[in-house]
Amino acid sequence: MNIFSVSGACKPPVSFQPALMDNSFFHQHRKEKVVVIMGATGTGKSKLAIDLATLFRPAEIINSDKMQVYKGLDITTNKVTEEECRGVPHHLLGTIDPNSNFSSNEFCHHATLAIGSIVGRDGLPIIAGGSNSYIDALVNHHNEFRSRYECCFLWLDVAFPVLHSSLSARVYRMIEAGQIKEVREFFDENNNDYNRGIRRAIGVPEFDKFFRAELEGKTDEITMKKLLEDAIDAVKINNCKLANKQVQKINRLYGMWKKNMHRIDATDVLLKKDCWEDRVLAKSVRIVHKFLYAETRVPIASSATVATVTH
Repeated sequence: MNIFSVSGACKPPVSFQPALMDNSFFHQHRKEKVVVIMGATGTGKSKLAIDLATLFRPAEIINSDKMQVYKGLDITTNKVTEEECRGVPHHLLGTIDPNSNFSSNEFCHHATLAIGSIVGRDGLPIIAGGSNSYIDALVNHHNEFRSRYECCFLWLDVAFPVLHSSLSARVYRMIEAGQIKEVREFFDENNNDYNRGIRRAIGVPEFDKFFRAELEGKTDEITMKKLLEDAIDAVKINNCKLANKQVQKINRLYGMWKKNMHRIDATDVLLKKDCWEDRVLAKSVRIVHKFLYAETRVPIASSATVATVTH
C-alpha cells in the first residue's frame, strides 16, 4: 500500500525508496539518533509519530505525555487506541500507577532504558508527547542521554485561533465517546485533591461540582444541566490555556535547539481537514531521512519519481 496514494493535489513532493528506510547503519555513528516530536495538545503528534514509525522501520515510540503515562482515563487523556497504533510498539503509555506522581527524573530513567533497548535492536526511537518538561529534563539535563544520543526535533505548530477551535471540538467528541462515565469512576466524594497522579488531568477536576451534586441527588435538572455545561466549558478553556503554555515552553527550547528543531505548520491540516500527507508527513519524512542518512551519502530518489513505500 502506498501511504502517499491520495487523490487531488496532495502529492508527495519527494519520494523515498523502501531500501533507504533500513536503520541498520545506526551503530556506525558516534551518537545514536533519536527523533523527538513536539507540539501543543491536539496538533497531531501521535499520528505523526506512528506514521513515521511505519516508514522508518524498525521504530518504536516513547510517550512523553505526563497524563498518558498513567493507567486509565484513555478517553480523557486522549491515548491512541490499539488500532491507531497500527502495530507500532509504544513505551510509557498507560503503564504507571494512576495514584502516583511520575516525576521528570523517573521519566528520564524509564525513557533512557526504553531508548537503549530500541537502539540495541537496531531500531529508531521516536519520542512524542506534549509534556515539554519531560523532554527538557531528558535532553538538557540527563547526562547519559546527552552523551549517547543526537536528536532531531519536529515541532508541529498550529495557529492559535485554529487550534483553539479544534480543541473545543475535540472536547465534544470526548464527551460523546463516554468521557463523563469514564471520569465518574475516578470521582471520590471524600477526596477533593486533584494535584496527584492522573487526577490532575484536564477533564477530571472540572467535573467535581457536577458529580457532587449528582451524588447528593437534591439538585434540580436545570441546575444540573448548567453544572455540566460549566464543566465542559472549563475543560475547553483549560485545554486552550495548556496549549498556550506548551507553545511558550517550546519557543524557549527553540532558542537552544534551533539548529536541530524543525517547525512544521499544520494549521491548514486542522483548518481544511485534509492534505496531512502533503503538508505534514512528506515534509517530516524528508527531515528525518536527512537526519538519519545524510552521513551515509545514499542518494535520495528524484522528486520526479513517485515510489511506493510499502508497509
